[in-house]
Amino acid sequence: MTTRVAIDRLSRGFAGGALGALANSLVVWACGALGVTAAAGVKIAPALTPAWLYPRIVWGGLWGLLLVVPVFKRSAVVRGVVLSLLPTAATLLIFFPLKGKGLLGQQLGVLTPVFPLIFNAIWGAVAGWWYGCGEERSARETA
Repeated sequence: MTTRVAIDRLSRGFAGGALGALANSLVVWACGALGVTAAAGVKIAPALTPAWLYPRIVWGGLWGLLLVVPVFKRSAVVRGVVLSLLPTAATLLIFFPLKGKGLLGQQLGVLTPVFPLIFNAIWGAVAGWWYGCGEERSARETA
């Protein structure tokens, strides 16, 4: 693999992850603002502020670097959704406990684990879609 190809893939991974994180964040915020999470007995309703959004976009971009891993080569969207299980596991097993929300976010509500799974699948689908769009372009340019 050439340096140009590696940079292209890493750039698409980061950009896709950041775009996926923006989509994820808007859905998380909307579900909180519209009372979807509250209706499920889950206390996830963040305010849409730069302080909340910016770190999520950066972390989403970093997680997006995983898209470079050559698994599920036939579909970048499937790859993104499958890889979304890693940030979901980190959220449920590391970040929620570190923030005092308990293992799997128990203190936020019984159905809490379902929401990061859904929200991160959105991240993965969008990130994978973006990454895949670039793969198609790269294939056309090298053909």
